[in-house]
Amino acid sequence: LLLLLFNCLMTHTVLFTTALFVFVIALSFPVNANKEGGNGRGSGMHALHRAVSSLEEEQKQLEDLIAEEEKKLSELRKTLEENIQVQKHIPQAISRMKRNSGGDKNTNTDANADVQGGKVPVHHNGIGNKNNNENVDVSDNSKDTDRQKAVVNTFEWAWKGYREHAWGHDELEPVSQSFSEWFGLGLTLIDALDTMYIMGLKSEYKEARDWVAHDLVLDKNVDVNLFECTIRVLGGLLSSYALTGDTMYKDKADDLGKRLSFAFNDNSGVPYSDVNLHTNAAHKPKWGPDSSTAEISTIQLEFKYLAYVTGNKHYAERVTKIMQHLHSLPKKDGLVPIFINANTGRFSGSTITLGARGDSYYEYLLKQWLLTGKKDNFYKDMYLEAIDGVKKHLLRRTKKENLLYIGELLNNSPSPKMDHLVCFMPGTLALGAFHGLPHEHLEIAKELMHTCNEMYTRQPTGLAPEIVHFDMGPNNNAIYVKPADAHNLLRPETVESLFIMYRITGDKKYQDWGWSIYKNFEKHCRVASGGYSSLVSVLNNPPQFRNKMESFFLGETLKYLYLLFDETDKIDLNKWVFNTEAHPLPVIPFDSI
Repeated sequence: LLLLLFNCLMTHTVLFTTALFVFVIALSFPVNANKEGGNGRGSGMHALHRAVSSLEEEQKQLEDLIAEEEKKLSELRKTLEENIQVQKHIPQAISRMKRNSGGDKNTNTDANADVQGGKVPVHHNGIGNKNNNENVDVSDNSKDTDRQKAVVNTFEWAWKGYREHAWGHDELEPVSQSFSEWFGLGLTLIDALDTMYIMGLKSEYKEARDWVAHDLVLDKNVDVNLFECTIRVLGGLLSSYALTGDTMYKDKADDLGKRLSFAFNDNSGVPYSDVNLHTNAAHKPKWGPDSSTAEISTIQLEFKYLAYVTGNKHYAERVTKIMQHLHSLPKKDGLVPIFINANTGRFSGSTITLGARGDSYYEYLLKQWLLTGKKDNFYKDMYLEAIDGVKKHLLRRTKKENLLYIGELLNNSPSPKMDHLVCFMPGTLALGAFHGLPHEHLEIAKELMHTCNEMYTRQPTGLAPEIVHFDMGPNNNAIYVKPADAHNLLRPETVESLFIMYRITGDKKYQDWGWSIYKNFEKHCRVASGGYSSLVSVLNNPPQFRNKMESFFLGETLKYLYLLFDETDKIDLNKWVFNTEAHPLPVIPFDSI
């Protein structure tokens, strides 16, 4: 009985009080029983046993009740957390729904109804939608759409040419059935590793993986560009490790990271553009004294993720120091010149562009914030300031047709020139809006996406040139192409933005635009012996081959086309960040680096 009392005391005060009352009553039972002529001890103990049994039954019922309530509380807490996540995005989703209420044929009315009813569609990420496909196997191609299968066939034809005529070398020359060498590191093969894995091309992937494991030599007496080697080779190795968990990739990446680190200049905070992988000697580029601003600020994702997976925080510290130095320099409303001196650490010249040598500086401001799970607001603030600068100084409209475009500043004077490279910007703006930045950015992205698509549709080949000008030419054309700018390098920026726009909005016109681009690549760039070639001029139909298949055609262009036509949301934009060479890296804990 005393043990029972102690147990009651341990479980609940009310039970203890009840038990004590029963104990006192039980002690009185012998006297009462004797008065009635019965066996005092036996009758009293019998009553006590009944009381104890009743008490034990009440205790069990109470414990069951507590367990049931705890279960309900846990379920309620989980539901509340999910609703909080949904409510963060409902205002934007409703806003998008209202804009589409005019009867756009591409509007997903069922999805909009779900948003209005408080449920988030599982299928496509409407602006801010939470991706619920937690268990998507990125290497599973069993649900590929017909368009995806076509892109896979294109990849296999490109790979056939590379495998037969350029295996282990940097890039294929498809017309001459030969190869070109830049760094001698198998650029095309490493750039294409994660593309093959995502497409489910298992045999091709395994053969390429074995080449990296056994034949990739990093201790090589060759000068490499820090930026290009980082985004293509280091990024390709790290992405393959992140997707597969194969530690061979991590070890190779660590080796390469150590060699590239000799390019960092601790005195100025600005790295040299080139470094020798064997001698460790670093130097400025051969063409001049300066590094490109985009190049020194577009290695941060790769080195930060390398720091995370290796535990070597020096990788992250070096690239963070670069960004802190850039932050300290004077800017034009967040906009930066495209050259910087590695010795003085100061900007050179005044040219400001979101094209060549400037583009990915702005891209990586956003993506460094995303890589930390949106915790490091240092980069978000720099990005928002820069976008305000773009709106103020670079965003313009054509006199004819009112097309929105991003121009340049040359000696503080506006220029109507826009590189195809700038077509990364619609996707970047949309990605920021997806992650909670101003919704206005998405509206700008939609108009810029239209302009980038027009750069394709207005050419005789249906493919975009390297550079366009606006309000120029003999007829003051809205979009004008100079003959010297008419080449096409199989670039990915437009299809990259189309992928992000479709993933975020669900508007199928972006898929249709991408499909048209894909068909024109097939029509004009396919080489009969295998591979695809860049073009001399998109103004000529049929065009002439340049005899070069850039590594990014397999690493970026075809990957983004494949993902554009995907209906299973491979590569969750909440969990992965694409580097500027389309190599996906997972979001990492902020405090880990």
